[in-house]
Parts: sequence; structure tokens; C-alpha cells
Amino acid sequence: MASIALPRIMRVGGGAVEEIGEVVAGLGLARPLVVTDKFLVGTGAVDRMVAQLEAAGLRPAVFAETVPDPTTASLDAGVAAVAEHDADCVIGFGGGSPMDTAKALGLLARKGGHMRDYKAPRDNIGPALPVIAVPTTAGSGSEATQFTIISDSESDEKMLCTGLAFLPVAAIVDYRLTMTMPPRLTADTGVDALTHAIEAYVSRKANPFSDSLALVAIDTIGQVLRRVYADGQDAEARERMMLAATQAGIAFSNSSVALVHGMSRPIGGALPCCARTVERDAVPGGHRVLGGCRRVPLCRLRPGPRRGLGGRVRCDGRRRPGRRAEGTVSRRGGADTEVVRHRQADLGREGPGHGRAGAGVGIPEQQPEDPDGRGDPRSLRADLRLRPAHSGA
Repeated sequence: MASIALPRIMRVGGGAVEEIGEVVAGLGLARPLVVTDKFLVGTGAVDRMVAQLEAAGLRPAVFAETVPDPTTASLDAGVAAVAEHDADCVIGFGGGSPMDTAKALGLLARKGGHMRDYKAPRDNIGPALPVIAVPTTAGSGSEATQFTIISDSESDEKMLCTGLAFLPVAAIVDYRLTMTMPPRLTADTGVDALTHAIEAYVSRKANPFSDSLALVAIDTIGQVLRRVYADGQDAEARERMMLAATQAGIAFSNSSVALVHGMSRPIGGALPCCARTVERDAVPGGHRVLGGCRRVPLCRLRPGPRRGLGGRVRCDGRRRPGRRAEGTVSRRGGADTEVVRHRQADLGREGPGHGRAGAGVGIPEQQPEDPDGRGDPRSLRADLRLRPAHSGA
């Protein structure tokens, strides 16, 4: 039996962010704290959101001191901001880091204590302030998950915190907020979403509900990620990519991720600049140790009536006796546990750093940042040759 949890309200599509005031007011809330970062403030996107909230009769305030890969130390000022504003909800506006910060603040504002008190395996059910999530990147899926990741500033442990207390009550998914993402950030966040979908599908906690979303997300990302990388103004591809990232988030939130993310947390805690690199490179590189996984033919991207066929599926989705498909995952490990064949992709090289997302159509593209001054130790490597099954499969 699967236990399914979703945001109560989801507004999806171009222009959805313009309904933020209506959504918050409809929840009976009045004093939102917008949790975001300085870059989005600089673009004017936060001012536009504040104006929309005020037009709905609400009294918003802004906390813009979030940091990439949020830490326990970075939360202190946010907790104070929630108390000073007497906020009755928090709006996570940005990429995964602002949304994860908002989730943590929502719990700490009501429960107190330190985030290390709430790390896994503790199941956090609240109470917590309601969270409204508005993503500006197509990757983390945090707008629809019951997880947050916070690094312990004292121990450098990258803590996974889980439970319904972290599930946003509402998600506003507007692809137009991703239109000015630079190519490097588009690729990094896109492969993160692909990783979520693949891990959700191979997880032993997978279920028919999560499978349906994971497979659609894998298929979509395989079709459109190269397009949005090559042309950031491809509105149709951006819209499909944004929805796929949310679908992948819902999928792994209702199943689980696997070893790729399990590896990224301890490595990312010690080397923050490498955290996304681990997730980005691990799946395309085909790590051959995937504990907690079941055997699935990942080269088949369209749902089918049977799975676990011992890998005897061609990359066009049809059976072929006596041969294993490249891209099979096994519970037992071994040579057939390669997730996706490793190769140097044609996504190009954009240089070090991850960049930040633009927010809103017409905002000039932001150059990649390196907040820690250390740079990305590896060049972009990704394999996105994920083809949908042929129509006759």
C-alpha cells in the first residue's frame, strides 16, 4: 500500500505566479513572509510578487538572505524575520535553496529548537507554518516534496529532514520564471530532475502512482532538455521541462530517491561545490552500485505492462531474447547495473560555477556565480540520450 501526499493547491502554467495573492488569501492567510535571495530581489521579481500580494489585501514582508545549500547558521536570521513580521505563512520563491529554507523556517517558527533535532529518521508532522512554494528553476521539485536539506554549520553534515511538515500547502509552477535561466543552470537543474525521476522509478519504495509520474518525467526530459539548453526562449520546451521537474519531485516524494542522492549528501556536506556535480555526473556516468534498487529496463521510457524482464528489452522498448539492454538496473549489482551509458554529451561547456536563475520574462541572463570562490572541479558531463519507445513497442 502506498501513502500519497501532495500540495493541497497547485497552479500550473504560464502566468500562474500572478495568482499568488489569490492563492494565499484563499488559504485564509494574511501575513506572508517571502523567503528568497538577493539575486531575485535585484531582478525586480520580488517587488512584483509583493505588489500582487498587497493587491490581494495581504501584508507581506521579504527575507532575502537565503544562501545556496542552506545551513543551520543561515536560518537564524530567517527565524528572527518570521517572528518580527509575525508571519502566518512563508513563501519560498526561488530555486531549491530558498524553498528548502522556507520549509525549515516554517517548522522552526512553530516548534523551535535546531534543525538537527528534526533530521532523519525523525518523521516531522508539525505543527509548522504553511509553506507556499514558487520555483524559478526546473530541477529540485521541492515545491511538491515532503523533504528539506539543511547543512549543519557545526558538523558540515548535510541533513535530510522529512515529513508532512515540509510539504508545501500550495505550489505555483510558472514556467515563465525559468525563461532566462542560463544554459549551464538549465543543464544542471535539468539533470537533477532526471535523477529524481530515475531514482524514484528504481526505488524499492516505488508504487504505481510514483511510477506513472516518474516515467512521464523521464520521457519528457529526454525530449526537451537539449532544446531548452540550446534555446532558452523555447517556450514550449520550457513549459514541458518545468512540469516534468514537478512530476519528478512528486514521484520521489511519494517513493524515495536512491544511492545517487545518498552519495551526494555526505560529499556535498564536505565539499559544497561538488554537491550538484555528484548528482549530475552519477546518473550519466552509470554508477554500478545502486543499493535499494530493483531491476528495471530504464532504456524503455514509456510505461509498459511488464517490468523486471531481466533486462531483455531493446532500447526501442521491444523484447529481444538472450540480450540485456544497456541501461538496466539490478538489485544485486554487477555489470548490468549501469543506469545510462556514459559518454561525453553535446551539452557543451560553460565554465565553472552553477549560475542562478532569472525570474520573469525579459530579465537579462545572470552570469554564473561561484559563491564559495572555489569553482566547479569538473566540467559538465551529461548523457541525455533517453529516447521514447517507438510507437510500435
